[in-house]
Formats: sequence, C-alpha cells, structure tokens
Amino acid sequence: MAVDVFAADEQSEAPVELERWSTLARAVLEARGVRGGAEVSLLFVDEEAIAALNERFLGREGSTDVLAFPVEDDPVPTGRFPDMGGTGPGADPEDQPPLLLGDVVVCPAVAERNARERSIAYDDEIALLVVHGLLHLLGMDHELDAEAERMEALERELLAKFHTGTP
Repeated sequence: MAVDVFAADEQSEAPVELERWSTLARAVLEARGVRGGAEVSLLFVDEEAIAALNERFLGREGSTDVLAFPVEDDPVPTGRFPDMGGTGPGADPEDQPPLLLGDVVVCPAVAERNARERSIAYDDEIALLVVHGLLHLLGMDHELDAEAERMEALERELLAKFHTGTP
C-alpha cells in the first residue's frame, strides 16, 4: 500500500506539475519511514489564499512560500467493532483508517520570486518547498539553530536523492 498524496493546483499564477510533486512527496515520506495507509494533501494556492492562511493560523500578515498543517494526534478509541476502533481477532488491517499526516500548502507565485532572487530554477525552489513542508509535517522545525541545521541538511540529502532538477 503506497502513501497517498492528494495534490491540487488551485492557482493560475505559475505552472505546477502535480504528478511530479506528488511523486517527490511520496518518495520523501517513504524515505522517512512513512508507510502505506498514510495520507498527505499537497495544495498549490495563490498569494491571496496563502496570505489568508498565514494570518489566520500563524498571526502573520502577507503571503509566504509554504505552510504546513500537521494533523494533531487524536486518541484513537480502542475495542473492536461494533465498539469502535481497535483490531480485534480476525480484523483486516486494510480496514484501518488512514494515518492523516496533514496538509502542505505552497504558493508558486512566491516560489517564483524566491527562485529569481536566489538565482535558482523555479522547479528547484518548488521541490525545496515541498520537502520543507513535509519535514514540518513529520515534526521537524527550525526555531533553534541546531534544528535548522539538521533540517537543512536533511532537505539537501532528500533533494539530492529524489529531485532531478529542472527537466
């Protein structure tokens, strides 16, 4: 069972190759130990939409390049059907609910600007943002210098392994 990545392009400001970025996301998640039955949403939105999310959820004004919204761990009820949840004798593991990791929201318009400012290819910037957002879903952060260094090193490693650069 593969990791499910649901991708949607909800903007028209810059080109987005949904299948390419879904494949990258799936490879990164599997490399980080996420197995089948897990779901992630990968959304590409315009500046207005990401600015609204940025303000609503982080209290920050303006657009940004990527946001990650991990699904908080809710306690799973125990027991067997019809008691709800749990895996009693004879339970089919395929009947278990998927592990919802969360949503990664990328703004291609901001990514395009970032790429120009950094003199890198637009696709390389999108790849970085996808990987960066996924690592946030998996619990990584960059608030402290040591965390940032660890996260950036892992980003470079994953990009070198799974991102082929601009086609």
